[in-house]
Amino acid sequence: MAGHSKWANIQHRKGRQDEKRGKAWTRVIREIMVAARLGGGDPTANPRLRLAIEKAKAVNLPVDTVKRNIDKATGNLEGVSYEEIRYEGYGIGGAAIIVDCMTDNRVRTVAEVRHAFSKYGGNLGQEGSVAFQFKHCGQFVFAPGTSEDQVMEVALEAGAEDVIADDDGAIEVLTAPPDFEAVKSALEAAGLKPDVAEVTMRAENEIELAGEDAQRMQKLLDVLEDLDDVQEVYHNAALEE
Repeated sequence: MAGHSKWANIQHRKGRQDEKRGKAWTRVIREIMVAARLGGGDPTANPRLRLAIEKAKAVNLPVDTVKRNIDKATGNLEGVSYEEIRYEGYGIGGAAIIVDCMTDNRVRTVAEVRHAFSKYGGNLGQEGSVAFQFKHCGQFVFAPGTSEDQVMEVALEAGAEDVIADDDGAIEVLTAPPDFEAVKSALEAAGLKPDVAEVTMRAENEIELAGEDAQRMQKLLDVLEDLDDVQEVYHNAALEE
């Protein structure tokens, strides 16, 4: 099925993440600790931990650091205990924003998130106020020029829910979260390497913002992403440069 153009937005987001590599280790370590605490320290029996370890490899986090933080989370070493919190709100033009955090101090985190929203033109909403506008799913994105027929054949055979050809030639594969790893393995075995492979909150519909509104929205997103306790920021704004 056909879809909107997402490639530019995805590349833009990846570029900004690359600029913030300094925070990448901190975020990955927290994800490893929470995954290990919730599902145990054995990655073969804990899909979330396996994915976190893959993220750690992608940002060159030392293996010793990974092991030490798994041990902390599972009680073999003393360490900080993090909890997951999700905040929902609105940005410029009513764009929906989800902010996923991991924190050892809930009071500090909500104060910082609320301050960012209010200072930069957004509004912090109630739980459930915008989450219905997103789909929790596995997402793979292939660069324009990738064979749509091959991606579709391999992905659907492996259990993917949908394959979307975007207007600019990029190809998206969507899966239910439990099927993410099986589809990922099948794609890799077929020599298909996605530019994006993640379990995410994907916006069902986008709000297009341009000019000053796009700049203000980007500023709000940047401020939220720079907060120490923030792991991920999801939104439904399509930002024109």
